Amino acid sequence: MNKDEEQIEASTGAVAPRENLPVKRGKVLIGACVAIAVVAGLYVINRNWIAPVAVRQARASALAAAGPHPAAPDFSLAGIDGGKVSLADYKGKVLMVDFWATWCGPCREEIPQFVELQNRYRDEGLVIIGISKDDDPEPVRRFYQEFRMNYPVAMGTDELDQLYGGVIGLPTTFVIGRDGRIYAKHTGGTDISVFEDEVKTLLAAKPEAEVKNFTPAAMTSADEIEVKTQEQIKAENNSEVPGVDLSGVSSETVAQLKTALSKQPCTCGCNMTVLECRHKDPGCAVSRKLAKQQLEKLTKKAI
Repeated sequence: MNKDEEQIEASTGAVAPRENLPVKRGKVLIGACVAIAVVAGLYVINRNWIAPVAVRQARASALAAAGPHPAAPDFSLAGIDGGKVSLADYKGKVLMVDFWATWCGPCREEIPQFVELQNRYRDEGLVIIGISKDDDPEPVRRFYQEFRMNYPVAMGTDELDQLYGGVIGLPTTFVIGRDGRIYAKHTGGTDISVFEDEVKTLLAAKPEAEVKNFTPAAMTSADEIEVKTQEQIKAENNSEVPGVDLSGVSSETVAQLKTALSKQPCTCGCNMTVLECRHKDPGCAVSRKLAKQQLEKLTKKAI
């Protein structure tokens, strides 16, 4: 009697027939492999399909419920054709304001699709506006001709970035309704179907009327809509913690904030404290968010 038979006999009081043991062990192994494969398959499906969709929908709903849709900051910029590109000139239109650059890979992939979208919905009231982040307009002009862009393109400014909450990644596209409000923001390459769905919804709305039941598609936490006024930008730029408006905050709380941020490591990978990062890299979205969170904690504590 081998070891397997002894174990079976000890636990059941009977001896399994010698010829059946390999068959039973094989069935057990096959069953275990099938179970593992099923679990792995469910994991892959959940990770790559169900979970991302659920997360995107939940985030979009949360962002939509965060508050009213803010008015898009007006601007008047130098167009690459020598004229001016002004947001006010397109009042009553549905707009897509796309921050991009000729050296940005995802931008280059999106733009031919934007050209098609502009052709498809121009007569219904869609206008796409490109805001180039290139340093020189000449490569933008060449790109415009090469890709046969059919919508206005202007050269961006740092001030415009700040007015639109800080444009950190490219492409970043804002979807604006007929009423001049921002309804969606998408950072990074985005499927054209997302833009088309949002545009169609906003084109169907009445001019000047806020679309209160609008739900953006596939937005993430990085797409939180934030706009600023000139006064807010000035206050943030002159702040002891750059990028954080400390107007009305007591000197004691400001001192506590600076102390806390001088000890807190920034998680952007800069190997600096949050306070150092704010001073040396004011454009860092990570340190700015951490600084604002710390200020919120201190002000709540003071109350």
